[in-house]
Amino acid sequence: MKLQNDTTVILFSKSPTRRIPQTTLLLIAFTIILTITSVCHPSLQNSIIRLSRSISQFSLSTNIVNETVVDERECDLFKGQWVRNRMGPYYTNETCSAIQEHQNCMKNGRPDVGYTKWRWQPDGCNMEVFDPVSFLSFMRGKSLAFVGDSVARNHVQSLICLLSKVTHPIEASNDKEKESRRWEYKDYNFNMSIFWSPYLVRTQKTDPNDVTRPFNLYLDEFDRSWTSEIKHFDYVIISAAQWFFRPSMYYVRRRLVGCLYCSHKKIAKYPAEFGYRLAYRTALKAINTVKKYKGVTYFRTYAPSHFENGKWDKGGNCPRKRPYSRNRVALDDYNLKINNIQLEEFTVAENIGRRKGLRFGLLNVTHVMLLRPDGHPNKYGHGPDFHKEGLANDCVHWCLPGPIDTWNDFLLEMIKRDSKMGRSSNSFYLH
Repeated sequence: MKLQNDTTVILFSKSPTRRIPQTTLLLIAFTIILTITSVCHPSLQNSIIRLSRSISQFSLSTNIVNETVVDERECDLFKGQWVRNRMGPYYTNETCSAIQEHQNCMKNGRPDVGYTKWRWQPDGCNMEVFDPVSFLSFMRGKSLAFVGDSVARNHVQSLICLLSKVTHPIEASNDKEKESRRWEYKDYNFNMSIFWSPYLVRTQKTDPNDVTRPFNLYLDEFDRSWTSEIKHFDYVIISAAQWFFRPSMYYVRRRLVGCLYCSHKKIAKYPAEFGYRLAYRTALKAINTVKKYKGVTYFRTYAPSHFENGKWDKGGNCPRKRPYSRNRVALDDYNLKINNIQLEEFTVAENIGRRKGLRFGLLNVTHVMLLRPDGHPNKYGHGPDFHKEGLANDCVHWCLPGPIDTWNDFLLEMIKRDSKMGRSSNSFYLH
């Protein structure tokens, strides 16, 4: 991660040039005609004034409607800045029991709460803070699935906590010890699931008893644990990232083609981007080929980590206590490359899916979360034992409550947009 010298905050974004609507031009011409008529025929002046007022009111309301539609379609939710929000947090570790211990920063002794008092403000439009009543209203009678890794689970737990202001779910998992889970909101006939799939494709452990050993990644094969289930869901959120940077053995067409961080001299060495691109391509292909799946697919991009003063296993930490200003920091070359891979593969899959009548949305949180080095558990992911040697600081996951709650602001806003515009367009690509 590199810091830039330019710390200027951009307060205004350039608005696109807009054509004057035809209705406005016609109304201007008609007003001129009325003015000339009133001069030539004074007896008609009162009637003409009343008619002009009616026309002006119609013109104003028409322009407001047109402006609203234009803003909603053109506004990029993911370009903006973090602004102060004195209303936060919207839940705590005392009001929500769904917080995993490793993200329970308040319980684990984090003394500051400033990281909970920011909200995302897009350029050019407003985005409301998550409203649990509104979300449950949209989700009544529907189902939502998350597919991914522990950060996806972090997102699920954030959503459960935000909804806890209104209602609590019933755990409906067959085995509560497993990573894949299911919850039901009986009063709303709404259910939510998470499918554990950190690589999104079929995998196999090289050592069944040691998860630190390399995984075999079958980069062109679906992970049936989730691809066989998504036909039952109205909304599916796909995301994964962190596991792709671990030692891996790459397979294509059931043949070993290379590896990441392996010592075998006769096996080709590939960077993490190789496996990353092929796995994402396969996962998105699954969405477009699974029979009977008619849901809306949201693809969430990578949320960068914020290790400073060393790597994660070399004493690295994330001690900052406030967000970066919007142009203080930029993605380094490696993270930019990963983000570009995601956007490229999403665009291809979205174009294919659109022709099949499927709808896609992009939760492009990469640059949004790059600005939040203050939101990680850091040493407060370990409870009272954080001082013990050998425990790594967590600068990957997010404190609950914390910046990750904003992902649900985005989610609700996109669901609203889909309900308004998705019926006439299969795509609502917001990036």
